[in-house]
Amino acid sequence: MNVLAITCHPDDMEIHCGGTLLRCKKRGDNVTVCHVANGNMGHVVIQPEELGKIRIAEAKKSGDIGGFKTVTLNVGDLYVNSKDREQHDALVKVIRDAKPDFIITHAPDDYMMDHVEVSRLVFDASFAASVPHYRSDLGEACAVTPVYYMDNSDYVSCEPYEFVDITDEMETKLQMLACHESQLVWLKDHDGIDVLETTRIYSQMRGAQCGVKYAEGYRRLIAGLRGTTKRLLP
Repeated sequence: MNVLAITCHPDDMEIHCGGTLLRCKKRGDNVTVCHVANGNMGHVVIQPEELGKIRIAEAKKSGDIGGFKTVTLNVGDLYVNSKDREQHDALVKVIRDAKPDFIITHAPDDYMMDHVEVSRLVFDASFAASVPHYRSDLGEACAVTPVYYMDNSDYVSCEPYEFVDITDEMETKLQMLACHESQLVWLKDHDGIDVLETTRIYSQMRGAQCGVKYAEGYRRLIAGLRGTTKRLLP
């Protein structure tokens, strides 16, 4: 299968669906990770232009560990906009290139504008990508794609009903997350937040809910043409 994860910032993938993507890769899937935003506002000392480049490089390093193809739309933080036709069409091209059997992305009720706008972008662009006469220059049309929403940030206001056991992938998931040094070091030194520790705790909590040591949880987009009789998650 072809799997496409579309997340907002570099490090969102590792925190919320990295273990699942490792499971997908292990079963032989082609995995593409698209970061819509470049994370250029995620530091107080490092200036945006420099930080955007650093974070894109960190995402590539992480993706290489997982064996994923990593692409970025390189949109600046706080500028993600589902009504921006340029961003929409750039994502249509990513989807058509990946030809995914399913997409993982943010839920439409996450904690901040950029995440919510990514969710809306995915909803709109994944349908537009299926229309043959829409921007044929962006690639061959693909099927309307099932979408899975990963956990919200800090696991607030989300009740997953599908789970993926990531027990065997947990340490690699954290290894990938550790590649985002510009974020992890800053947050730990200046805000007292240990992202690696909290990610392990949240994964353990989801694991307890489904009877394994570590897990990631998902909600599926319920909408016409998005259903399937198959188990798509690993």
